[in-house]
Amino acid sequence: MNRNVATILAIILVVLGIIGYGSVFAVHETQQALVLQFGNPVKTVQDSGLNFKMPFVQNVQFMEKRILDFDAPPVEAVAADKKRIVVDAYARFRIADPLKFYQTVNNEVTARNRMAPIVNSSLRNAIGRVKLEQMLSGERGKLMQEIRGLVNTEALKLGIEIVDVRIKRADLPAANSQAVYDLMRAERKRIATEIRAEGAERSQKITANADRERTILLADAQKSSQIIRGEGDALRNKIFADAYREDEEFFAFYRSLQAYRTALQSGDTTMVLSPNSDFFSYFGNSMGAPKK
Repeated sequence: MNRNVATILAIILVVLGIIGYGSVFAVHETQQALVLQFGNPVKTVQDSGLNFKMPFVQNVQFMEKRILDFDAPPVEAVAADKKRIVVDAYARFRIADPLKFYQTVNNEVTARNRMAPIVNSSLRNAIGRVKLEQMLSGERGKLMQEIRGLVNTEALKLGIEIVDVRIKRADLPAANSQAVYDLMRAERKRIATEIRAEGAERSQKITANADRERTILLADAQKSSQIIRGEGDALRNKIFADAYREDEEFFAFYRSLQAYRTALQSGDTTMVLSPNSDFFSYFGNSMGAPKK
C-alpha cells in the first residue's frame, strides 16, 4: 500500500513539475516575447525576467529587441536633373510593436522581404526631388533624414521602427559612365581653354604696359640727355667765347691744333693740300704765329 502511494505521489510530482515548467518562461534582456493561445496573440512581454503562462494551452514566440541591419538591394533612380544613378543603401531597424509585427510579417525573413520594396521606393521618391550634386554634397544628411521618414511611415505599419538609413554607394550606370566621362572631359577642356585665353590676354596687357613704360623711360632719358648735352654745348660755347675774347690768337692756335689732331689721325684717308694753305698757317712759324 505504501509503495502504491509513493508511486502515485511521484507521478503527481512529475506532472506538477511538467505543469510548472510549462507555466514559466524567461525573457532575456535582448529579447521580447509574444504569448500565443492556440495561435492567437494574448499578451506581449517587453521586459526581461521570469513570466508565467498557461501550460499546454499557451506558447511563447520570442523576437529580437536589439537593432537589426537590413542591406537593401541596389536600385536605379533618376535625380531631378534627369541623371540616372545606381544607389546601394542599408537600413537599421528594430521591432517596435511585437503584436503588429507578428500579425503582418510574423518573422524576420518575411520582414526583410517586405522592407526591400519600401526602402527602394522611398529612395527613388527622395532622389527624384533633388539634383545629383545635392546628393553628393553637404545636403546628403538632409536627404537621408527624408528617406528615413518615408521608409518609417510604411515600416510602422509592419510593427517596425527605422532607426537609420544610409547610402553606401552611389554610382552611375555602366552605360552612362563613358558619356559622363566624355562630358566631364569636354567641360574641363572648355575651362582650360578659357583659362589659357585669360592668361594670354593678361600677358598681352602686361607686355603692352611694359612696352609703354619702356618707351616713356627711354623718351624721358633721351630728353634728359638732350637737355644735359645742350647745357654742355652751351657751356662749351661759352668757354670758347670767353677764351676767344681773352686771346683771339691763342684761340685760333688751339682750334688749329684740334683740326690737326682730327685730320692727321692714322687711317686710309689721303688729303692733298697746298703748303700755302691756311690749314698749315702755324707750321711755318716756330713762334706759333700764323702766316701772313
